[in-house]
Amino acid sequence: MKKVILIITPCVMLFLMGGCSTVPKTDEAKAVLTTEVTSTVSLFKTTDPGINRFFEQSYGYTVLPKVFKGGIWLGGAGGRGEVFEQNKMIGYCRMSQATLGFTFGGEYFREIIFFRDKEDFDKFKTGEYTFSAQVTGVALSAGAASKIDYKSGMAVFVMTDKGLMVDASLGGQKFNYSENYIAEQK
Repeated sequence: MKKVILIITPCVMLFLMGGCSTVPKTDEAKAVLTTEVTSTVSLFKTTDPGINRFFEQSYGYTVLPKVFKGGIWLGGAGGRGEVFEQNKMIGYCRMSQATLGFTFGGEYFREIIFFRDKEDFDKFKTGEYTFSAQVTGVALSAGAASKIDYKSGMAVFVMTDKGLMVDASLGGQKFNYSENYIAEQK
């Protein structure tokens, strides 16, 4: 059993870390992602209307509507989303995460990251952006948005969707960014 776990875990990690591209491959996949992003934003605003101040005041933000996190001892997470500058969709991002520590189970969650100003947003757009272990997300619930502010130039909100997970691990999130070339041509 131990050998199976040692073989399966790296395979799952490789899939989560590099298994999907940053930009959806087809127009249909792009449309599905846009619908999921719109639904996620609506759900966050309904759950806590206080989050509207971040949409109004942030220079930019990224929305990851479906992130899967899972593991057995070693863990990983991955998801794809859309990136907005001044409330206009300008590109796509892919998040990947590797964790080390006690992790058991799996879950889906949604994540929105707000960037306070252009400088913070431009750091994200470099294409190889990584959260440090000190940056944590706030689990969104009614009233949570009114109690937090930016930390290191960003505010991170997370909403668990499905699953059950026990997690006492350390690991940073890595983001890849790609411009939306169709938006640039318009």
